[in-house]
Amino acid sequence: MVQCLDILSRQLEKPVFKQVVSEVMSDVESGATLAEGLRKHKCFSDLFVNMIEAGETGGILDTILNRLAVYLEKADALRRKIKGAMTYPAIVFAVATGATIFMLMFIIPTFARMFTDFGGDLPLPTAIVMGLSDFLRANWWILLAVVIGAVVLTRRYYATAGGRLRIDRALLSVPVLGNVIRKGAVARFTRTLGTLIASGVPILNGLEITARTSGNKVIENAVMDTRQSISEGNTIAEPLKACGVFPPMVVQMISVGEQTGALDEMLDKVADFYDSEVDTAVEALTAAIEPIMIVVMGAVVGGMLVAMYLPMFKLVSVVAGG
Repeated sequence: MVQCLDILSRQLEKPVFKQVVSEVMSDVESGATLAEGLRKHKCFSDLFVNMIEAGETGGILDTILNRLAVYLEKADALRRKIKGAMTYPAIVFAVATGATIFMLMFIIPTFARMFTDFGGDLPLPTAIVMGLSDFLRANWWILLAVVIGAVVLTRRYYATAGGRLRIDRALLSVPVLGNVIRKGAVARFTRTLGTLIASGVPILNGLEITARTSGNKVIENAVMDTRQSISEGNTIAEPLKACGVFPPMVVQMISVGEQTGALDEMLDKVADFYDSEVDTAVEALTAAIEPIMIVVMGAVVGGMLVAMYLPMFKLVSVVAGG
């Protein structure tokens, strides 16, 4: 073990993590277990440490490490899928907003002043857009402060237990996007709990770790209710069914797994199924958002262009009349 950790520390390029591995190696060399050495460092999660501890206790550390590697790869792939689903609409929205602000602040005032110099009256659409442009140019710093303040307040509110619960519940209710988040949470829950149980981690410890790594307060509360139910001698499936977050198929498969004594295998099957479901949900989200964004951007940018060119058309008649 010491030799393995020494080889790893020599291969690592990041100085901070290299130092961490070196310290773990020193602890193991001094007689501590690998789990005890890892637990001293925040970069190793409770899930990671508990699985290592179970592997050392059961004499199957090599199997546990392989299982951890597979779990972390799949968890990272799931995280990237969900992040990608949220990144696309955010980028499109940012580009649309930036283009609108640029046109309002720099393009439209130039055309409008050019037209006003000829003594013509602005058409109504141009007058409306000009009013927005004047307001934005005069009060942009106030609007910027409001946006920054809203972001800061939202983050602080989300940091509270009640705020996080309300926001996470609202996110689960968002059309299409909520479906991606829900399926991702189910995949993460089943994958994590299945991996912990298969590794020999006690079910109550496994549920506590799974709750903390769920990424959604609604899911976390449901899992903690399940942990309380099991500590009182009840099943896992009933509290999951009562919370209304988990799909009936998931609850039924977990119930079958409990009854047959193959809960870890059943959880892994559910996780594999929902990994593919996340792919489908992300594709559906992209397919739904793309035409909506195109229509919205077309309407905004097209409206701006119409507002700019209406005075140009009227300018021809003013010049011809002069």
